[in-house]
Parts: sequence; structure tokens; C-alpha cells
Amino acid sequence: MPSVCFYFQVHQPLRLRHYTVFDTNEQYFDDYKNAFICRKVANKCYLPANRLLLDIIRQLGGRFKVAYSITGVLLEQLQRYCPEVISTFDALAETGCVEFLAETYYHSLSFLYSRDEFVEQVKKHVETIDHFFGQKPKVFRNTELIYNNDLAGLVESMGRDPDGREPCFEAIISEGADHILGLRSPNFVYRPKGCHKLKLLLKNYSLSDDIAFRFSNRAWPEWPLTADKFARWISRINGNGNVVNLFLDYETFGEHQWADTGIFDFIRHLPEQILKHPDNDFKTPSEVAQSYEPIDTVDVPYIISWADTERDLSAWLGNAMQSNAIHELYRLEKKIKETGDEKIIADWRKLQASDHFYYMCTKWFADGDVHKYFNPYESPYDSYINFMNVLDNLHSRCVRQASLEANKALRPESYLTEQTIGGAFCPMPERDAARALFDAESQNKNPPNLQTVG
Repeated sequence: MPSVCFYFQVHQPLRLRHYTVFDTNEQYFDDYKNAFICRKVANKCYLPANRLLLDIIRQLGGRFKVAYSITGVLLEQLQRYCPEVISTFDALAETGCVEFLAETYYHSLSFLYSRDEFVEQVKKHVETIDHFFGQKPKVFRNTELIYNNDLAGLVESMGRDPDGREPCFEAIISEGADHILGLRSPNFVYRPKGCHKLKLLLKNYSLSDDIAFRFSNRAWPEWPLTADKFARWISRINGNGNVVNLFLDYETFGEHQWADTGIFDFIRHLPEQILKHPDNDFKTPSEVAQSYEPIDTVDVPYIISWADTERDLSAWLGNAMQSNAIHELYRLEKKIKETGDEKIIADWRKLQASDHFYYMCTKWFADGDVHKYFNPYESPYDSYINFMNVLDNLHSRCVRQASLEANKALRPESYLTEQTIGGAFCPMPERDAARALFDAESQNKNPPNLQTVG
């Protein structure tokens, strides 16, 4: 019997505003655009899809189950711009038929560049999910399903107690890429190489992409895709697999595939059609991990992802601009964290979202339309320049903060209060002198005679 496991990725980045080399404003993100897009996607996708799935769960008496992975940066935006969406996710959580997964809070590529930062973000995300929905995630998915053996080992080693004796995660999710499976099927549970307890769930990319990308494609030989047709494809797996992992972007419903394509009608009738076969059922990822034992070990020595036709990292690190931008970003980690400034650290982490590097991608082949989705830039080069201008300003803030802290240590009596004049930090005596000069100049008066202070 195949168990159907639906998992939806839910994410929107914080997009940067237009930022030139002459900018000194510490507000990097475009609040207007982010609010507009968040509300747009909420009205087209999140709200109607959540309400629909909630109705299906109730109608089927809890036999329909799904899972979500919602990034921390999206939860922050929903809390600010569309709190009603969080209410509908909370209602789904209360059914007992919905599971929330763990990932990096900022939808980052931190695993590739800083393991310490990666662990911090995962822990922050776990705490956030528990805060909003009262669940401790049991299954982990990395940003863009980026995965290799090392990631699985690190995730297995993460524990809830200080000694790590109690495992934090039961399973990890990855792409069921042909070149790592060979002749094996993604419709079974596997064990990552080098792991002893962690289980590996692999996306059935063929059936997932039938919904996510091919659903409205009239040139596709299987168009139109109906619920009963797709249910028949699922039932054919009986005897040839234990689970069908359908992993999709949640924006598939109403945004990638607009409502007039029939996508909502499709998902409304699909669970009932699948359950018509007595051997079929729905399970959440953790239920899959608890129900089925691994049939084999999967060795992934190099990094894979779920992006594009190559299933690699080229969507984010495929050209010199992307590589330079992300290396410079993580090169600042030590300086950023040494400032102890929460705003600086938060801005740096928001810049880690994989979307910023995706916008710099110069691949315009089979996946070109995907790379244009909600891209705020006219070209990858514009994206790179804008990002590096922001990063330069962030670095300048680090230098100023470090200088301030160093001067405080040398002359603590002069720094009872931190003030700024024209954006530069000044100790109290110099501040008063500078303020007198600034006031005189702004009023076109002759400046007072200033004596050297200290």
C-alpha cells in the first residue's frame, strides 16, 4: 500500500529596496513591495488553500494529512502584514492532521558556509514553530532540499538535550534524483550513509512536477490532469513502493498555477479519489518515518538540490557574481557577531536568504521562467550590484560599531551615552562640541570657537 505524503514549502523572502553606492540609510528592505507581495500571495494562495485543506480534513474525518515547512522570514511578514494567514495555519495545526517541519530560519545556504550559523538558525526555527503552532518538528528539510551525507550526519547529531542523547529529528527530506538512486525507487524509506537512526525521505519528482509545473501545460500529452487520473497513477505503485512523497511549493496553488487552471478543484477532489483504493492512505513525514523501515542506504557524497533540471547548486552558485556575493557575506560573520548588535546581526541573516543569490542567476534555459518568478530586478547584474551595495553599508556599520566599542574600552567615562552626529558615533564631550558646530552651520551662524577636547 502506498502512503501519500504531501509536504508544502511556504516561503517569501524580504526583498531589498533599490540601494545605490551613495546610500547610507540602514533600512535595506523594501517594506512596500514586501507587504504588497505578501498580501497578494496570501489572497491568491495561502488563505484559499489553507481553508480548502482544512475543509478536506474535516470532510474526510482526519484521513487526509499534510505537512508544511514555513520559513521564519515569512512568519515575520505574515505576522506583520497578514496575521489572518497565521490563524488559518493554527487552525490546521489544531486538527492533528498537519505537521510542521524544521529548516533554516532564514531560508539560507548556511550549511555550505558556516555550520555554527546553520545550527543556530535551525534551533531558532524549531523554537519559532513551537511558539506559533505548539509542535516540536521531528523532520528536517534543508533550504531548497540541498543535501549530502555530511548534512545528514550533522542533522542526526543535533539533540534536544545538552548531551545530544535524545535525537532532535527522526527523518530528513531530500530530492529523489535519478543519479543518486540509480535503479532504485524514491517510493521507499532509506537510511543516509553514515547515519544510525535518521531516515531519509525522497521526493517523487516526476509526480510532484506533474502538479507543480505541468498541470496547466496544454502541450503536455497528459493534459488535462484530473484528480481521478492522478489517483490511478498513485494506485499503480501498490506493490512497488511504500510511500509517494509529493513535495511542492505551496505557491503552486493559486500563484504558479492560477485558480482558473482548475488547480483548486483538482486538489479538492484528489484526496477522495486516492482514498477510493482501500490500500491507500495519507501520512505526514514523521508518520512515514515511524511506519516504514529503511530498505537500503543512500550514498550522496556530493551536494544535490531540488532546483532546475540539474538538481545541483548552479541556481545559486553557478556564476562569479553569485560566488563572490555569498563568500563576501559569510566572510563578515565573525565581525558581525562580535558587534553584539541585534539589528546588525538580524540584517546580516536576512541577507542570507537563498533568493538573493537566485536573482543573480544567469541560467536562461529550460528553467528560465522559474528564475523570473517575483524577481524584482531587470537583470542578474542589477541584483548583484544592489546586493553588494547593501553589504558594503553593513560592513561599514560593523566597523563603526567595533570602533565605538574599542573607544569605550579605552575611555569608559566618556561614553556614558552613545550618540550620533550625522551618522557617526561620538563620545559625550566631542558630541557636545560637534552639536554646537552643527547647529551653527545649519542656522548659517558663525561657529563658536571650539577648544580641543580631552
